[in-house]
Amino acid sequence: MTATASSPRPPGHAPPEGRPAPPMPVDFQTHPSRYRHWRLAFDGPVATLTMDVDEQGGLVPGYELKLNSYDLGVDIELYDAVQRLRFEHPEVRTVVVTGGKEKVFCAGANIRMLAAASHAWKVNFCKFTNETRNGIEDASAHSGQTYIAALNGTASGGGYELALACEHIMLVDDRSSAVSLPELPLLGVLPGTGGLTRVVDKRHVRRDIADYFSTRSEGVSGRKAVQWRLVDEAVPRSRWEETVAERAAEFAGRSTRPAGGSGIELPPLAKTRTAERIAYRYVTAALDRERGCAEITLLGPDTGVPAGVHERGAGFWSLALARELDDLILDLRTNETELGTWVLRTRGDAERVLAHDALLLEHRDDDWPANEIVLYLKRTLKRLDVTSRSLIALIEPGSCFAGSLLEVALAADRSFQLSGVFEDADPDAEPAAITVGPMNLGPLPMGNDLTRLATRFHGDAGALAAVEKRAGEPLSAEEAERLGLVTFAPDDIDWADEVRIAIEERASFNPDALTGLEANYRFAGPETIETKIFGRLSAWQNWIFYRPNASGPDGALRKFGTGRRADFDHKRV
Repeated sequence: MTATASSPRPPGHAPPEGRPAPPMPVDFQTHPSRYRHWRLAFDGPVATLTMDVDEQGGLVPGYELKLNSYDLGVDIELYDAVQRLRFEHPEVRTVVVTGGKEKVFCAGANIRMLAAASHAWKVNFCKFTNETRNGIEDASAHSGQTYIAALNGTASGGGYELALACEHIMLVDDRSSAVSLPELPLLGVLPGTGGLTRVVDKRHVRRDIADYFSTRSEGVSGRKAVQWRLVDEAVPRSRWEETVAERAAEFAGRSTRPAGGSGIELPPLAKTRTAERIAYRYVTAALDRERGCAEITLLGPDTGVPAGVHERGAGFWSLALARELDDLILDLRTNETELGTWVLRTRGDAERVLAHDALLLEHRDDDWPANEIVLYLKRTLKRLDVTSRSLIALIEPGSCFAGSLLEVALAADRSFQLSGVFEDADPDAEPAAITVGPMNLGPLPMGNDLTRLATRFHGDAGALAAVEKRAGEPLSAEEAERLGLVTFAPDDIDWADEVRIAIEERASFNPDALTGLEANYRFAGPETIETKIFGRLSAWQNWIFYRPNASGPDGALRKFGTGRRADFDHKRV
């Protein structure tokens, strides 16, 4: 289901005055037939994604989505569209993103929504929006599906940030349409979806010009916007439709997408949700509110590897698992903010996991769905990396932490691998093992463009080489601990106490400090656009949103639109 204007409020979102409503989990699943804010049209290799926001279609009551402004509900639809374009439409080589209203492309995130939202809601909203923008960039870079922003009117704030995620930006030159990042002068905050980073690091706008642009609420238009690299071209309205079509065809002609082939339909996930449990086919989560943790189990393939990726469509294990884990991460992150520790387990046959990995990698260059599934696994694991939860991996007998599933353990903040077996439960079981596979050696990089292994052993080439030399071998707890692949390898006697203490200790700490701690050490090595966006979002935007100058009763967010100026505390901190 998708939330509508009559839906109860999401967790952490302030209800309209006089209209209390119980929390209802936000659902991230939707379908084009249920979109309220976007339209998809197809013309051979070109798809047009039109933003036409229903003003009365907010995720919760209490605000109107005027001027094509957006909330989480609008972004959920956008994320769904991007996913479906990649999997269901292999024929599409160019995606034109444009607006469905006169004189305005998008006014950005809805200010009334932000002003009423809790701090946690605002930050999670910005994070999800960023991840969707990153997915657009990933499609342009790696899927041969290039995104073009056709700004048919003014693009402000998050609207311009959506354009910044596209490979090419076209702005109508009509003496009124402009691009702008007005968050600082108007709202006392920063562009929350990577705008500043993309302006200087992606579009290479000079620092002094970026400074001027970001303090000019009315923005920049026409030839000046082109001269300053804020857009790629300004097109007269008289030639607008013709030029957009020409540019779309030009980018389609450069694409590496296949000329033929059928897409993979993405059906609704078979998901059940109660107060204590979330379950899919291959992924389950037990919600332990008393301990403040979610116990997540990922199941390996239940059948052998098929002859080809197409044979099972969306039921192909790697794709099904990625979709389910992706949805679970979003569900827990948005709806279960007090479950601060995620305990990660796997169960199944490690050889089957490795066989599915091998099929994907063997055909990645000659069969488009194989490439798309690998890219989706990469994006889902990246979403796990930037999630503000403590991650603890438990590697026990019957686990299948191998290849693509080993990445989950490598993403964890700590990992425990049982030495031996649980004598009372199953003394004849095979001891727990982990296996490094080809998926761990390059195809699934983190946001820092390094593998999780290279990040783990950053600055220690010898340790990394030693692990790579053992690729393909099941490694016991003692071997894995010696190689540095797990944190601890307790035996049956110590296991329960060590795991219990780790979870209880995590729950006793300041969750804000834990978020800062984890965000600091998860991304060793070089900075990239992605690490800058998420690092600065977690630190600076998080902090600025919380400050009275922005969110206080006399702050800019609350004074916007009232005709009164914000009352700033002018001390620099």
